[in-house]
Amino acid sequence: MNLNQVTVPTKDLIKSIGFYEKLGLKLIIKAIPTYARFECPEGDATFSIHQVDELPHGNGVMVYFECRNLDIYVAGLIEKGISFDELPNDKRWIWREARLKDPDQNQLILYFAGKNRKNPPWRIV
Repeated sequence: MNLNQVTVPTKDLIKSIGFYEKLGLKLIIKAIPTYARFECPEGDATFSIHQVDELPHGNGVMVYFECRNLDIYVAGLIEKGISFDELPNDKRWIWREARLKDPDQNQLILYFAGKNRKNPPWRIV
Protein backbone atom coordinates (compact mmCIF):
# COMPACT_ATOMS: atom_id res chain seq x y z
CA MET A 1 0.00 0.00 0.00
CA ASN A 2 1.16 3.56 -0.75
CA LEU A 3 -0.36 6.91 0.13
CA ASN A 4 -1.94 8.44 -2.96
CA GLN A 5 -3.29 11.75 -1.73
CA VAL A 6 -4.73 13.75 1.12
CA THR A 7 -7.84 15.89 0.58
CA VAL A 8 -8.80 18.84 2.77
CA PRO A 9 -12.05 20.83 2.81
CA THR A 10 -12.41 24.44 1.72
CA LYS A 11 -15.22 26.98 1.65
CA ASP A 12 -13.49 29.01 -1.09
CA LEU A 13 -11.89 26.80 -3.75
CA ILE A 14 -10.43 29.66 -5.81
CA LYS A 15 -8.78 31.30 -2.79
CA SER A 16 -7.37 27.96 -1.66
CA ILE A 17 -6.00 27.16 -5.12
CA GLY A 18 -4.03 30.42 -5.05
CA PHE A 19 -2.76 29.72 -1.55
CA TYR A 20 -1.51 26.21 -2.35
CA GLU A 21 0.10 27.34 -5.60
CA LYS A 22 1.93 30.05 -3.63
CA LEU A 23 2.98 27.33 -1.19
CA GLY A 24 4.70 25.57 -4.10
CA LEU A 25 2.26 22.86 -5.18
CA LYS A 26 1.58 22.37 -8.91
CA LEU A 27 -2.09 22.50 -9.93
CA ILE A 28 -2.94 19.48 -12.13
CA ILE A 29 -6.76 19.32 -11.91
CA LYS A 30 -9.06 22.33 -11.67
CA ALA A 31 -12.67 21.11 -11.53
CA ILE A 32 -14.39 24.36 -10.59
CA PRO A 33 -16.45 24.81 -8.48
CA THR A 34 -15.85 21.71 -6.36
CA TYR A 35 -12.34 20.23 -6.64
CA ALA A 36 -8.67 20.86 -7.31
CA ARG A 37 -5.67 18.55 -7.18
CA PHE A 38 -1.96 19.31 -6.95
CA GLU A 39 1.32 17.49 -7.38
CA CYS A 40 3.91 17.93 -4.68
CA PRO A 41 7.25 19.32 -5.90
CA GLU A 42 8.95 16.05 -4.85
CA GLY A 43 7.75 12.46 -4.75
CA ASP A 44 4.58 10.91 -6.13
CA ALA A 45 1.97 11.96 -3.56
CA THR A 46 -0.74 14.42 -4.51
CA PHE A 47 -2.82 16.83 -2.47
CA SER A 48 -6.35 18.00 -3.14
CA ILE A 49 -8.98 20.40 -1.89
CA HIS A 50 -12.73 20.07 -2.21
CA GLN A 51 -15.49 22.61 -1.77
CA VAL A 52 -17.78 22.12 1.25
CA ASP A 53 -20.72 24.05 2.64
CA GLU A 54 -19.48 23.73 6.20
CA LEU A 55 -16.00 23.15 7.59
CA PRO A 56 -15.43 20.43 10.20
CA HIS A 57 -15.44 21.47 13.84
CA GLY A 58 -12.68 20.85 16.35
CA ASN A 59 -8.98 20.53 15.63
CA GLY A 60 -9.59 19.63 11.99
CA VAL A 61 -7.01 18.42 9.54
CA MET A 62 -3.24 18.41 10.03
CA VAL A 63 -1.06 17.94 6.93
CA TYR A 64 2.73 17.56 6.99
CA PHE A 65 4.84 18.59 4.00
CA GLU A 66 8.54 17.67 4.16
CA CYS A 67 10.99 20.35 2.95
CA ARG A 68 14.71 19.63 2.62
CA ASN A 69 15.83 23.24 3.15
CA LEU A 70 13.09 24.19 5.58
CA ASP A 71 14.44 27.53 6.79
CA ILE A 72 15.18 28.77 3.28
CA TYR A 73 11.81 27.53 2.00
CA VAL A 74 9.92 29.26 4.83
CA ALA A 75 11.86 32.51 4.26
CA GLY A 76 10.82 32.40 0.59
CA LEU A 77 7.17 31.88 1.53
CA ILE A 78 7.28 34.79 3.96
CA GLU A 79 8.60 36.97 1.12
CA LYS A 80 5.54 35.87 -0.91
CA GLY A 81 3.24 37.04 1.89
CA ILE A 82 2.51 33.71 3.59
CA SER A 83 2.02 34.11 7.37
CA PHE A 84 3.25 31.52 9.85
CA ASP A 85 1.95 30.70 13.32
CA GLU A 86 5.30 29.17 14.23
CA LEU A 87 8.63 29.73 12.49
CA PRO A 88 11.10 26.85 12.02
CA ASN A 89 12.26 25.40 15.31
CA ASP A 90 13.64 22.13 16.60
CA LYS A 91 11.17 19.77 18.26
CA ARG A 92 11.81 17.17 20.95
CA TRP A 93 10.80 14.45 18.46
CA ILE A 94 13.96 15.35 16.46
CA TRP A 95 12.16 17.20 13.64
CA ARG A 96 12.46 20.83 12.63
CA GLU A 97 9.01 22.34 11.99
CA ALA A 98 7.20 25.49 10.96
CA ARG A 99 3.42 25.78 11.32
CA LEU A 100 0.78 27.75 9.45
CA LYS A 101 -2.89 27.53 8.54
CA ASP A 102 -4.47 27.58 5.11
CA PRO A 103 -7.37 29.96 4.36
CA ASP A 104 -9.81 27.46 5.93
CA GLN A 105 -7.73 27.00 9.10
CA ASN A 106 -6.46 23.52 8.18
CA GLN A 107 -3.18 23.09 10.06
CA LEU A 108 -0.11 22.74 7.83
CA ILE A 109 3.27 21.69 9.15
CA LEU A 110 6.32 22.20 6.97
CA TYR A 111 9.13 20.14 8.41
CA PHE A 112 12.43 18.41 7.91
CA ALA A 113 13.17 15.16 9.70
CA GLY A 114 15.78 13.44 7.54
CA LYS A 115 16.30 9.82 8.60
CA ASN A 116 14.25 10.44 11.74
CA ARG A 117 11.04 10.70 9.71
CA LYS A 118 10.76 6.92 9.50
CA ASN A 119 13.62 5.81 11.73
CA PRO A 120 13.65 7.73 15.01
CA PRO A 121 15.63 6.19 17.88
CA TRP A 122 12.35 4.92 19.42
CA ARG A 123 11.17 3.11 16.25
CA ILE A 124 9.70 -0.34 16.79
CA VAL A 125 11.83 -2.89 14.99
